[in-house]
Amino acid sequence: MPMIDMPEFAGDLLAEFARRDAERVNTPVIQPAEPFLDMAGEDLRRRIFLTESETGESLCLRPEFTIPVCLRHIASATGTPRRYAYLGEVFRQRRDGSNEFYQAGIEDLGDDATAAADARAIGDALGILKRVLPKADLRLTLGDQAVFEAVVKALGLPHGWQRRLIHAFGDMAHLEALLERLARPQPVAGLDPDISAMMAAGDEAGLVERLDRTMQETGYSTNASRSPAEIAKRLKEKLELSQTRLDGTALLLLREFLTLQLPLSDAPAALAGFADAAGLKLGDAVSLFNARLQSLADAGADISAMTYRAAFGRPLDYYTGLVFEVTAAGSTAVLAGGGRFDRLMTLLGAREHIPAVGFSLWIDRIEAARARQ
Repeated sequence: MPMIDMPEFAGDLLAEFARRDAERVNTPVIQPAEPFLDMAGEDLRRRIFLTESETGESLCLRPEFTIPVCLRHIASATGTPRRYAYLGEVFRQRRDGSNEFYQAGIEDLGDDATAAADARAIGDALGILKRVLPKADLRLTLGDQAVFEAVVKALGLPHGWQRRLIHAFGDMAHLEALLERLARPQPVAGLDPDISAMMAAGDEAGLVERLDRTMQETGYSTNASRSPAEIAKRLKEKLELSQTRLDGTALLLLREFLTLQLPLSDAPAALAGFADAAGLKLGDAVSLFNARLQSLADAGADISAMTYRAAFGRPLDYYTGLVFEVTAAGSTAVLAGGGRFDRLMTLLGAREHIPAVGFSLWIDRIEAARARQ
């Protein structure tokens, strides 16, 4: 496998990591594929380089560092809080053909002071970029998945629809398609008339019996698939989702929320005004959002120069709260991006809840920006 050159400013990055008390770690280039396929999101899944071990285990070339660093922490049984830094190659398919490139970043694991840790992640990303791009006019865009989840839940949608909308956060085209379906529900097509009748009558026992009989007659093994009861449950949920209609007022409210884009300093008042006008209680999500802004301000950040965009998300499924990206003025190339991923450690096998936040630096884009300077 050909190796690409280490960035010439790697020393500056390592010095910044050390100054921030982040322990540099490395992880194997060959990784188990399952965590990425299950938790990283569709955008990354379709660009992973997959392979297989001699025993048939699904493997991949390391497509990013967050999951490997978290797995390494869990395997080492190290206590928290811990701060890890990384600098190394990642491998994923890209449209420009540069499928092997360097990433660097910091993962902050186990700090219970959530707002302060979020503010530190943003400050570290900006501080490191300012060292390697001293002349750049940096622009930060911030979103919050937890606030979006709070809005969706406050609207009282069925849990299935809540999951769909939350899963689509950050992908405006997908979100808009889902909102269109909520505005104009479509009936479930292709169901057997008898099954449709049982579902309409709420005859769950009869439905399970019918599905079981059909599976036995067709030789469809329940050992290799869902049981009749599980299939009946899924059909019931699918019917419920297909019949759910979001009333015009609620639909307008959700779309109004997604259009919010303003200086970060004005976001608390805007969110409070939206919640009051809509009659929604957003609770802890907004409290944490405001605490994060206060921590940023206390650290000396100019939050009026940062942008809050309610619809902004990042194309990784494991984010749970803060999400942010940094670009340079006049360019759309993301130089740094990150966010909070509080559920990931448990999903990867940690025995206890471990709050986590971090960010990645896109080294090839930083090199291009340095060349322009």
